[in-house]
Amino acid sequence: MSPYSRRAFLAAAGIGLLAGCAGGDPADPADPADRADRAASTTPSAPLPSVTPPAGAARPLERSAPVALRIPAIGVDTPVVRLGLQADGSVEVPAVTADDRAGWYRYSPTPGQTGPSVLLGHVTVGKYGDGVFRRLDRLRPGDGITARLENGTTAEFAVTAVRTVGKKEFPTTDVYGNVARPELRLITCGGPLTGDEYRDNVIVFAVLTPAGER
Repeated sequence: MSPYSRRAFLAAAGIGLLAGCAGGDPADPADPADRADRAASTTPSAPLPSVTPPAGAARPLERSAPVALRIPAIGVDTPVVRLGLQADGSVEVPAVTADDRAGWYRYSPTPGQTGPSVLLGHVTVGKYGDGVFRRLDRLRPGDGITARLENGTTAEFAVTAVRTVGKKEFPTTDVYGNVARPELRLITCGGPLTGDEYRDNVIVFAVLTPAGER
């Protein structure tokens, strides 16, 4: 596991993942509905094994932070901000603003590097309406995702799976665990809204295509 994916995994395993799902009125930061919801996670009981890249896997790209994300199938074309960890060790989420943006968790690999690159986005942004990942659950295997990188290149991914899981069953290993090829994870909230929290997380899994760099 790379230093980036290891740090990402340990953060998620120890604290849990904040997956942007703000609701309510963002003008009042004390409103609990403005807080992103926490997805429960568990610590793996054994070290993650090393893995061998599958035949035909795309060649990994150089490390370069993402600056924009496009998902044509659901009309997403967003700048990407960098996210780190909050004081309590939980994962940051993008700020709740009218100009909603996706965020890249900077302790994960960059899109196109070997390992799981993790991006988070809101499903709703309070009084501003829909979040950037509002339609994430509509993606289907084969849909394309393009990450534009800081070095001027792009990384092209294809969706392999879309999962909606209860937050108490958040699959930390599947999201942050070691993989032998460049992959992408997009995360938001989903399912019914109960009080000020969404019940579930929506997770999109994608893999770098063989012609993944332009």
